[in-house]
Amino acid sequence: MPAKKPAKKMPPPRVPVLAEDKLAPAQRALLDSIRSGPRGGSTTIRGPFAVFLHAPAFGELAQQLGGHCRFKTAVAPRLSEFAILVTAKLWRAQYEWFAHVPMAERAGVKTETIRDLHKGRVPKSAPKDERAIYDFIQELYKTRRVSDKTFARVRAVLGEAATVEFVGILGYYALISMILNVFRMSPPEGQPLPFAETSGGR
Repeated sequence: MPAKKPAKKMPPPRVPVLAEDKLAPAQRALLDSIRSGPRGGSTTIRGPFAVFLHAPAFGELAQQLGGHCRFKTAVAPRLSEFAILVTAKLWRAQYEWFAHVPMAERAGVKTETIRDLHKGRVPKSAPKDERAIYDFIQELYKTRRVSDKTFARVRAVLGEAATVEFVGILGYYALISMILNVFRMSPPEGQPLPFAETSGGR
């Protein structure tokens, strides 16, 4: 059986990206809620929000959790954004990677580290706290558990409360990765895909 060739772009989204002037009242309320939160009033209808608008009651709960995970935990932004990129790479979530690379850079994640993550390499030049988080995530995805040693390394970096929030961040961005991948939300037109797409899954 011949190998599937990487696709240069994703297939079309599985739900339409709604026009702002066509939103139903519940959808409009969700968009207003997103824009009045910590993400700010310039938030556009794309990525996971384009999907959430098709189920606004669920979308409201999800976006509130997401706002907390991104802006209100005790996990430092650099470590949070690093964890999001590790998650995006594991899921090959195109939009998530596209959206969070600039955020990670602004938060202080090194370009070399981001390049290693993208290539699937262990980020050997990353600082010890990022390496602890990287090893935790890799072990969690591989074994569905983490060892006492791995857990202790992250708890030593974050403390107990922030370790709980950190695991919540991982869960939220796994949810976002699934939403983006299942509904085929790609980066904006003209932006390259961060990861190869196979011709399957159509």
